Amino acid sequence: MTQSLWLATTESISLPTLTTSIKCDVCIIGGGLSGLYTAYTLATAGVDVVLLEANSHVSHGTTGHSTGKLTAQHGVIYSKLMEKQPLSDVQLYYQLNQHAIDKALHLFPPTAVRKVDSVLYSQTELGNSDLLDEWSSYKALKIDGKLTTEIELPFSIKKALLMPHQAQINPVEVANILTKKAQAAGAKLYTNTRVQKLSLKKNEVQTQNDMTVQYKQLILCTHYPIEAIKGLQLLKLSNSRSYIVASKISDTLRAQYLSVDFPTRSVRTSTIKDEHYLLVAGANHIAGQLTDTIPFYDALQKDLKEHFDQHPPLYEWSAQDVETPDMLPYVGNISKSIPNVFMATGYRKWGISNSFVAGDLLCSLITGEKIEAGAEALYSPSRTKFGAAFMQMLKVGGFVSKELVTGYLKHKNAPKCTHLGCKTKWNNADETWDCPCHGSRFNAKGEVIEGPAVYPLKLEDS
Repeated sequence: MTQSLWLATTESISLPTLTTSIKCDVCIIGGGLSGLYTAYTLATAGVDVVLLEANSHVSHGTTGHSTGKLTAQHGVIYSKLMEKQPLSDVQLYYQLNQHAIDKALHLFPPTAVRKVDSVLYSQTELGNSDLLDEWSSYKALKIDGKLTTEIELPFSIKKALLMPHQAQINPVEVANILTKKAQAAGAKLYTNTRVQKLSLKKNEVQTQNDMTVQYKQLILCTHYPIEAIKGLQLLKLSNSRSYIVASKISDTLRAQYLSVDFPTRSVRTSTIKDEHYLLVAGANHIAGQLTDTIPFYDALQKDLKEHFDQHPPLYEWSAQDVETPDMLPYVGNISKSIPNVFMATGYRKWGISNSFVAGDLLCSLITGEKIEAGAEALYSPSRTKFGAAFMQMLKVGGFVSKELVTGYLKHKNAPKCTHLGCKTKWNNADETWDCPCHGSRFNAKGEVIEGPAVYPLKLEDS
C-alpha cells in the first residue's frame, strides 16, 4: 500500500475509543483538519463538543494525504467565479481564505506552517490565455499579485502569476497541534470510533460498537457527508482522485507552484526533521473509475527525473477531493428541514485554507457570534441555483445509475460497496477497492478507508 510523506514521517495522534454513551451540545463527525479546527473554535467559545473519528488516528483521511498548500490561490478560480458570481462575493471568497492563512501563521509554530509565495505558471498558449484572464481578475478584485516571467523551477515557462503572503503546512503536525488545543479547551475527542447510523429524529448517532452520542447540533466533516441525501448534496457532489510523489532534495524552494496547463502539476518542498523533500502532484480522474492507476505515478516519477534529476520517489500516495457544481465549498446548515445539522465539504483540492474558513463559519453559526457579512450565504449548502444543480445531478446521478448497472455486468466478481451497492473496482497501485459511484474506498481486507460507506466489504460474497 502506498503511504504519504506526512503520515510516514510525522507521528499522528491516536485517542481513546468511545466506550460509553454520552450527551453533548455539538457532535462533530470527522477528525481531519475541518473537524479538529471546528472542535477547537467551539470548545474555546465554551461549547460542549464531542468529536468522533473513524480511523485509529486523527488526520489519517483526506488531511494526511493532501499537498499541504495553505493558500488563497486556488488555481484559476477567480476569473471563472467572476463569470457567474457578483464581484463582492468573489472578493469575499478571497478575503476569507486569506484571513485563514494569516490566522494559521499566528496560531502554529514555524515547524508546522511556513510562509511562502504561491505561483501559477503557464507553458502553452492556451494556459497563458487562462493565466492572463486570472491576472485581470486579480486587478479587478484588488488581489495582491505580480505577473512575471521568472521563477525558480528548472524548466521554461511563458508567464507566472505570483500571490504573496501565502503558506504551506505539514498537515499531520498541524492536526496534532489542533488536537491538543481542542482537548485543552475542553473538547472530548475519540478515534477508532466509526459512526454507522444517524437518527436525526432522536438527535442521536450510533457507533460501530453500539455506543450513542446524543447531541443538540451535529456537524458532518466527513469529506463526503454520510447523510448528505437529506439536502440532495449526495447528487450534487463528485469525487476526483489525484496523485502525489515525494523524494529527498538538497534544499527547499522559495515558493510553491501550480501549472494551469493540462495535465496539471503541483510543486512544493517541505522540511521535516532537517530533511528536505520535493513533492510533485497532478493527474486526476473520477474516483473509482480506473483500476490501473500505476501510469499516474509513473508520469510523476518521470517528471521528477527529467525536471529535477531525482531518483524514484521515497513516498507516493493519492488524494481524494469532492467538488460542487459552482466551485465553492458547502459549509453550513445542510437543509432547512433539519436546522440543527451542519456540513463542511466540497473543497475542490483546496481544503487547507477552506477548513479554517469552515471552522470559523460553523462556530459563528452555532454560537450566534458575528460573522463576515455574506459568508453564510456564500458557503451555504442550499445556495446552488437549480440549473447548475440539476445538470450536476444528471452528470453525477446519471453516472451512478450507469455504474450500478454496468458494474454488475463488467465486474460480477467484485465486492459490492456497502453504501448504495455499486460494484467496487480494485486499484492495483494503491491496493484498495474503490467505489466509482460516490468514492468510498476499502483496503485489501475490506475495511473502510474513506466514506460515505460505513460498513466493511463482504469479500466472501464477491
